[in-house]
Amino acid sequence: MTSFSELGSPSPGSTAWRALLALAVVFVLLATTGWTAVRSHRGAPDALSASISAWRNGSLGGRALPDPYGSPRALGRWFDSLTKAQTNRLVRRYPLAVGNLNGAPVALRFRANRVALTQARADERKRLHDPQLTPMGRSDATRRMDRYQDLLGAGRQILSFDPSGGGRAAEVFGDLAHANRVSIVVPGVDTDILTFQKSGRPYTATVGMAHALYENERADAPDTKTAVIAWADYTSPAGIGMDAATGKLAAQGAVRLRALVDALPALSRVSLMCHSYGSVVCGVAARDLPPKVTDIAVAGSPGMRADHVSDLGTSARVWAMRDSGDWIGDIPHLEVGGLGHGADPVSSDFGARLLSADGADGHAGYFEPGTTSLDNFARVGIGAVQSVSCGDGDDCTAGLR
Repeated sequence: MTSFSELGSPSPGSTAWRALLALAVVFVLLATTGWTAVRSHRGAPDALSASISAWRNGSLGGRALPDPYGSPRALGRWFDSLTKAQTNRLVRRYPLAVGNLNGAPVALRFRANRVALTQARADERKRLHDPQLTPMGRSDATRRMDRYQDLLGAGRQILSFDPSGGGRAAEVFGDLAHANRVSIVVPGVDTDILTFQKSGRPYTATVGMAHALYENERADAPDTKTAVIAWADYTSPAGIGMDAATGKLAAQGAVRLRALVDALPALSRVSLMCHSYGSVVCGVAARDLPPKVTDIAVAGSPGMRADHVSDLGTSARVWAMRDSGDWIGDIPHLEVGGLGHGADPVSSDFGARLLSADGADGHAGYFEPGTTSLDNFARVGIGAVQSVSCGDGDDCTAGLR
């Protein structure tokens, strides 16, 4: 990648000058293509941190509780040693902590997050009665309360939940505890608790993407034990600005993504399905992902903070797709002094296996049911990689067994 130290002092007409102008184009394009939502719930108390702190200072049966950020395997063994009464006590005392512990049994996390969501809903209802609340604040409290009610719906499996700030969540489709194929949908910018799912254009939001992928995987491989995670459990860039053009939030998200993967069933095979800025997260995470991650597939990617697949440092197969009408193809794919995300993943020089995105219809349409793009994601997810549809002119299945 190119750095400012390599560029020297740019002059009009130089490569450096053109690169800087190209970065300006990035922001213009972003400003005209929808990356403009602004989060409104800033400054809220960090409830998850408070719960983790209480856990660190808590005890059970006269013994200190284990490190919440310890090995998922060690945490899993510790939870297995507990009685039902003891796990019930932990859920009542530390619902947010238990609901976000990588290593805790997934069924226990689902139960803990129901308790945490119920508490968060009550907190928003209480906030509605604050006489100092502005009309905007009242609208935000109402929307959040409604969203928590949605997430408490029958049969929903909430793997993680954090009401702090814009809010984060992850939801499971399928039987995660026994799955031998797990797909993780990693979304892009402007993803928070309020945009986690959408009633209009549902397949442009994380929940809709993951649900569509799960249904497609089940249809393609009904006898395979599959699970899909709608993973909006990182702080994504909000609107246009430096966060969307740099890798800071991607690096933070990559740490969380690795922790999730480390906690998945040891015998499962994992595929990452990364959209837009989510592909930056996946690119940063790639080097330290375990071998259980067999595939990384990106769509509508601004770059993976790498110049070539080999720079990702992963043994996973890397797949890329982009619809011909996706505006992301018009942005400059480069990195200058930390701005930008590197080479275009669908370029021949990058070295990814190119998938067809037929039917995707623009930047937000890759998970629409009935599209070749979604079917390709599903085939990668179930391991049927020899039957994917390749992009024009690419022999993307070459060398596969």
